[in-house]
Amino acid sequence: MLDEIDNLPEESIETLYERKTFSVDKGQEPYRIDKWVQMHLEGATRSKVQKGIEAGFLTVNGKVVKSNYKIRPGDEIVIMSLVNPEHTVLKRENIPLNIVYEDDSLMVINKPPNMVVHPGVGNFSGTLLNGVAYYLEQQNPNIDEEALPRFGLVHRIDKNTTGLIVLAKTPVAAAVLAKQFFNHTVKRKYVALVWGNIEEDEGTITGHIARHQQNRKMFDVYPEGEIGKHAITHYKVLERFNYVTLVECVLETGRTHQIRVHMKHIGHTLFNDWEYGGDRILKGTIYTKYKQFVENCFELCPRCALHARTLGFIHPVTHKEIMFESALPDDMEKLVEKWRGYMNHQNQG
Repeated sequence: MLDEIDNLPEESIETLYERKTFSVDKGQEPYRIDKWVQMHLEGATRSKVQKGIEAGFLTVNGKVVKSNYKIRPGDEIVIMSLVNPEHTVLKRENIPLNIVYEDDSLMVINKPPNMVVHPGVGNFSGTLLNGVAYYLEQQNPNIDEEALPRFGLVHRIDKNTTGLIVLAKTPVAAAVLAKQFFNHTVKRKYVALVWGNIEEDEGTITGHIARHQQNRKMFDVYPEGEIGKHAITHYKVLERFNYVTLVECVLETGRTHQIRVHMKHIGHTLFNDWEYGGDRILKGTIYTKYKQFVENCFELCPRCALHARTLGFIHPVTHKEIMFESALPDDMEKLVEKWRGYMNHQNQG
């Protein structure tokens, strides 16, 4: 259940995990659940199966069981397992990490812009996980990659999104945290600068998200729900600058590019989000001075203006909720200050 994750795009945790359902045959003899699952899941080891059962990744007839549970005819077994692509060796690299919290079970890192979370096609080095692998190996030279696959990756944020990400340091912690993301119980708040003046002070965006039918690197909203996965984003206006709006977004689900796609869907594309058309003037007349101001803003924050500010979850060992906050990074802070100054100048004029 805790197998390798390699060569995948920046996906949400729902994409990393899949549910498998089994129905026990009528003639099945009593058999330990851990041995039965090991035989029915390709590549599964008994130790991984037992850790997954302990973490609650397996239910029988809707209930959590222990590894020594004896299956019975008619039992409905539901297993949540990791997608299992081919193995790739993770290169250790001495990359500076902004670790905001760490204990024996997990670490919370404040990711900078322009850093991919994990290796993949075109990004085999320089990723967050390359740095984490080196860091953990310095702590424990005998660390077992099989015991802790992908060094505890349980969720991801886009390359140009900054902010908080949690990684597990033990297999059990990885399973418990991944289950919280899968069940949408993790608290996540983002800050984004979007084009346009959002009229409502707060609101909710719903709409199924799936890959764009023409551009497979992008995603789109399919309101009818026949395509894609259900997604919910709550937003609240923090500050208005007439042409752009600073908003807080709370994720109820965690789909790929969810905030970026949902905000574009309601007509408020994220500022300088080149993939979704936010790297050009979408609001305001294109006069020379205004155009130059916006271009200066693009240079000041040369990425999608999105920051993962708040992250909260139940600790896998203490079972207490812990919350973390991350201040806006320098580029977004300077961007907001520049728009604030521009509006003050406009109002004085």
